[in-house]
Parts: sequence; C-alpha cells; structure tokens
Amino acid sequence: MKEESERAFGPAGDSTKAVMACVESLKEELAAASDKFLRLAADFENYKKRIAQETDRRAAAQKEALMRDLLPVIDNLERALTSDHAASPEELRQGVQITLQQLQQLLRRHGVEAENSLGQRFDPHRHEAVRVRRDPSQPDEAVLEVYQPGYYRGADVLRPASVVVNDLNRSESAKSPT
Repeated sequence: MKEESERAFGPAGDSTKAVMACVESLKEELAAASDKFLRLAADFENYKKRIAQETDRRAAAQKEALMRDLLPVIDNLERALTSDHAASPEELRQGVQITLQQLQQLLRRHGVEAENSLGQRFDPHRHEAVRVRRDPSQPDEAVLEVYQPGYYRGADVLRPASVVVNDLNRSESAKSPT
C-alpha cells in the first residue's frame, strides 16, 4: 500500500513539502492582499479628508464672494444716510429703488431668484397660505395676492412665498374682507 501511494503521489515527504510550499505561497498572497487593502483604506481616508477640505474651502470662497458683492450695496446705503437731508422724497425713493435693484442683481449672480407667484396654482412646497379668499373670476387654488415673494436657488426653496389663495369652495357669506 505504501509503495502504491508513493508511486501515485510520490514519497510522503514530497507531498508534505508541496502542501507546505502551497501554504507559504497562500500566506504571502494573503499578506500582500492585506497590505493592499490597508493601503487602499488609507488612500480612501485621505481622499475623504481632501474632499472635506475642498468642500470647506469652496464654501468659504462662496461666502467671501457674497460678502465682497454686498460691500457696494452697503456703501450706497451709507452714502444715502450721510447725504444732504434736503433730498426730495422722490430722490430718496429713486435711491432706494436703485439699491434694491443692486441687491436683486447680486442675488441673481449667486443663483438666487425671486418667483412671481401671482396667478399660479398654490403649491404647498413653494407657497405659504396666509389667507384664503373667494374670487369666482379666478381658478380654484390660484394665488390671488403675494404678501412676500418666495426665493429659490435652483430647485431649493430658500423662503416660500406668503400668499392669499383662492378657495371657490368657500361660501360667499364666509368671504373675508379684502
């Protein structure tokens, strides 16, 4: 039997040596794979830190750009306060209108837009109903009046519009004063 085994598989020592060599080879492969895994894990952690730092840097740069863009508006308001007090109400109104336009341009440059909600269908994600009123000449749930405009940056609502909403189901006797 022993002779048959040695003919089929070689001497007993040879098979042990082969198994040991295979085990050593597998140990080396495992150590290499483990080392590679640890390096990849460290690289990924470093990547996450770099991304976080870059995100913080971009946010700080955007804030700084907004602050820098606000400075001319502040300058104009300060000039208006220190200007000749003999300005007519129309001149003051014109100055405020120009400053408002300057602020609106600044917001647009930073991706912020005001929405004109008048006549639109009420959307609870974009509007805040502060009153309801019945107006048969307008569609049901239409925005009849805007108390305060809504502001958006892309699809994000920065502030919903405060609106009066048409409710045709409301009875005439429950009509609120306008």
